[in-house]
Amino acid sequence: MMGRTKKGRRSYSAGEWGRNRVRVFPDPRTGIMQVQWREHGRRLIRSLRHRDWDQAKQQADEIAAGLTEPRSDPADAEPEPLTLETLFDIYGDEVTPTKAKRSQRYDRAAMKRFLRFFGRHRKAKTLSQRDWDRFIRARRAGNAGGSRGPVSNRTVEYDLRFLLAILNWAAKSRDEEGRLLLESNPLRGLKLPKEKNPTRVILTQVEYEALLRVAGGMNWRFRVALVLAHETGHRIGAIRQLRWADIDRDGRTIRWRGEHEKTGYEHRTPVTSKALAALAEARRHNPGIGDTPVMPAPKDPFACMSRSLARVWWKRAEKHAELEPKRGRGWHSLRRKFASDLMDLPLKVLCDLGGWKTAETVLQCYQRPDENRLRKAIEEYRGVGIGSN
Repeated sequence: MMGRTKKGRRSYSAGEWGRNRVRVFPDPRTGIMQVQWREHGRRLIRSLRHRDWDQAKQQADEIAAGLTEPRSDPADAEPEPLTLETLFDIYGDEVTPTKAKRSQRYDRAAMKRFLRFFGRHRKAKTLSQRDWDRFIRARRAGNAGGSRGPVSNRTVEYDLRFLLAILNWAAKSRDEEGRLLLESNPLRGLKLPKEKNPTRVILTQVEYEALLRVAGGMNWRFRVALVLAHETGHRIGAIRQLRWADIDRDGRTIRWRGEHEKTGYEHRTPVTSKALAALAEARRHNPGIGDTPVMPAPKDPFACMSRSLARVWWKRAEKHAELEPKRGRGWHSLRRKFASDLMDLPLKVLCDLGGWKTAETVLQCYQRPDENRLRKAIEEYRGVGIGSN
């Protein structure tokens, strides 16, 4: 009997009733294909360990043809090697949805790029040093799976760290039969490309004051966001998505929601009087309660202002303040200023205030002593040396 696909709920049947009937269908929760047949009057179901609909139908036909006696168990067969497409489908269904929206967009774009470069049917376990090096060269040149142009080593590193994260996850995750998706990460231990001289601009106090002076003549949202970024040290992505329910004026604290933090870490920090004054200004322009945005989009009072609008206002403020253009100066340069201004604080305290996950990140990427601080340190050192002689 020819196989047929049922209407409505997606399934495919092959074979004859009472003899070699086999049905395949996707698991409604995971989308992984399942095969169902009867053996000695018992209905049995096993996972096919993939999500390919056409492959599942072909397997149903093959299984039905082989069931001259209904004793064969498809689970006894050696599982098909895991392809990158299947691995990315599983990761995209189970892990990506747990991330922030921006990270979800990156995950989807990066996985699409890897599939175009390595191929959808490439076996994950066969990735090697040669593939690693090929991707680095191509991605740098802008030729990797739909890249739009040459990129820095930092961008290439970010992509490869994501690929490593997926492979590490697969090496710890098991399928419905208890088998590891991957026996091991085939790319583990390979050297990541590093930016020799990464651009990490720190906004100076003079530049901040210049921006603050022109902020009053711009949209009130920009001024509020500018002050909050300076006073709290948090990312603009978390600041622009603040809602009035996150603000405790009596307790003088702000709750930073994990869904808007790069680290996924929800925390609460005390705020300065300047930050409270900025929030009071926001309330005069936009009174609200509950989940009403503190800084709503100009055309939608129920949506937070967009990332692109924050970037446009920053560039406009730089122009009005007559600041010389500088690559890398932007909202994140305020976060570096915060870390450097509070360099004398214990690292644990600074991490909690700014929402950093590790002290190592602060030391490597954010703090940089200015000339005055270095001069003071050497003078104090020399003073101690002279006095001790």
